[in-house]
Amino acid sequence: MRKFEDYKKECLKDPEFKKGYEELKPEMAIVRAIISARNDSHLTQKELSEKTGINQADISKIENGTRNPSIKLLQRLADGMDMVLNISFTPKKDLDQST
Repeated sequence: MRKFEDYKKECLKDPEFKKGYEELKPEMAIVRAIISARNDSHLTQKELSEKTGINQADISKIENGTRNPSIKLLQRLADGMDMVLNISFTPKKDLDQST
């Protein structure tokens, strides 16, 4: 049985696939960060919804990547999890050296 990482490595050899994958990386990083922060806060989507006033279905859409949150919405989510929202720009050369 092939591992996912092996499959991904093979797919990334295709320039068109790699381009699409790279374009989605920032969105997927946000999704992973939201899910991780919510889990670290020991909150369900429903509980986070109740704390923020954001519909649980909308939180689900954000977490499954079918809705892109605004900065204002990200701030509401952070507040609901008693966290600080940080957004940063990192030089690509710094990322290349860490991989």
